[in-house]
Amino acid sequence: MADPEPPAEIASGARPAARVEGRDAILAAAAAAFTERGYTATTIDDIADRLGATKGRVYHYYRSKADIFLDIHRYAMQRMLDVVTPLAEGSDPPTARIAAMVRAHAILLMTSFPFQRVSVQGLERHLAGRVTERQRAALDGVIRMRDTYEGLFVRVLEEGVRTGEFRPLLPRRAIKPILGSLNWLTVWYRPRPHEDAAAQDAIADEMVEFVVRGLRP
Repeated sequence: MADPEPPAEIASGARPAARVEGRDAILAAAAAAFTERGYTATTIDDIADRLGATKGRVYHYYRSKADIFLDIHRYAMQRMLDVVTPLAEGSDPPTARIAAMVRAHAILLMTSFPFQRVSVQGLERHLAGRVTERQRAALDGVIRMRDTYEGLFVRVLEEGVRTGEFRPLLPRRAIKPILGSLNWLTVWYRPRPHEDAAAQDAIADEMVEFVVRGLRP
């Protein structure tokens, strides 16, 4: 499944004249480079090499590596919010909703792997103390998106505890190991050439069973 193109509105660090299609290509190349080499070791030259272009093309669209990194995080979080929010706000019982949310999260990690792996790397750790005022505002925005996303799960867990579908637990504490175990998929999973959807579905189903079994009374 091909990774969708990042939407135009996410470009917090793109230069004002940047065209969407050019920026998208840079984000895809950067996500692949960061996945392979890590943020610190990746240079603008590495990103340009993956594009088959000069680093001048990258700087035409972005001011810095940190701006590219921020936009990748914004894209990854926006994709999660777009897909999971309707599931969280549906009318199904909490168990069915949390299962659908976990499954969607796992599938997105696999189908948008470079973007999501970069997103799990730790934005604050890489950029702490090395950001401009503009980048700090963008970083704070990404953190708010993460809090909003986590809150979707917390509210469904709270409802499940109230209805007795889930065992007594503290939702804001329980969500940490739940999302942690899901995001660990970006550490051990690697997309394989010609991997079909059935293989990814099987992995997602295992993760749903693991999470839901741990929530039951």
